[in-house]
Amino acid sequence: MKFDLHTHHDRCGHAKDKIRDYIEAAIAGGLQVIGISDHSPYFASPEDQAQPLIAMAKSEFPRYIEEVLHLKKEYEGKIDVLLGVESDYFPEHVEVYRQEYAKYPFDYIIGSVHLSGGVSIFNRNRWKHLNEEQKIQHKEEYYDLIAESARSGMFHILGHIDAMKGFYPAFSDISTPKVNETLKIIGEAGVAIEINTSGKTKDVGGWYPSHEILEQALHYGVEVTFGSDAHLPSRVADDWEEVRKTLKEIGFKHWVYFKNKQKQIVQL
Repeated sequence: MKFDLHTHHDRCGHAKDKIRDYIEAAIAGGLQVIGISDHSPYFASPEDQAQPLIAMAKSEFPRYIEEVLHLKKEYEGKIDVLLGVESDYFPEHVEVYRQEYAKYPFDYIIGSVHLSGGVSIFNRNRWKHLNEEQKIQHKEEYYDLIAESARSGMFHILGHIDAMKGFYPAFSDISTPKVNETLKIIGEAGVAIEINTSGKTKDVGGWYPSHEILEQALHYGVEVTFGSDAHLPSRVADDWEEVRKTLKEIGFKHWVYFKNKQKQIVQL
């Protein structure tokens, strides 16, 4: 069973091509399941589209849902198209987002932390002029948010849980017990994490999360899933076979995807 639960399209303003193009790429790549999970609008913003190059407009969200549901029916029997969304996690706006998502028949919701301390996790300038203690503080703030997102009950999957290393590879070497504490919380919450292969498109040049984190995730009983985080149809299921092989080598016996918000187990 080959699947990919993390894909984007042109509505978010920084991905290319239409949803149909990602579905067709999935079929061509031999997938049985393709999840559509574009970036959530900024629901708590007074503006319709607060960040045009980051996320879709609030007014566009119902059309996004409608299109995915239409394509789900159209491609039935050819490929299983799942309705998802990659949701930002803002602790101060949890209920606003929860109420919006309750309106729609999602198969799953990916919760991702993209801002920590009010700054993008991909902003390499945040690390300039910090001493070692301050670097640890930044990393721990990030993992506190991830732990909160796991406990929120809003998400089935947590996205790219060490993506802060994307444009700052030294992030992985900042030592703190907070990472393992967070993995323990994720395991207890029953939320899956994704192996996200889009790190290869960033300075770090590898997957999210690191092999070390995956080994600890196994220790804490954390379920894993796959997401290419494709912003181009050509990246759908990118490195899927390599990820499957690596998980088996680490000691995982299965991985999961979600349909109708229910966990589906796939043997590795």
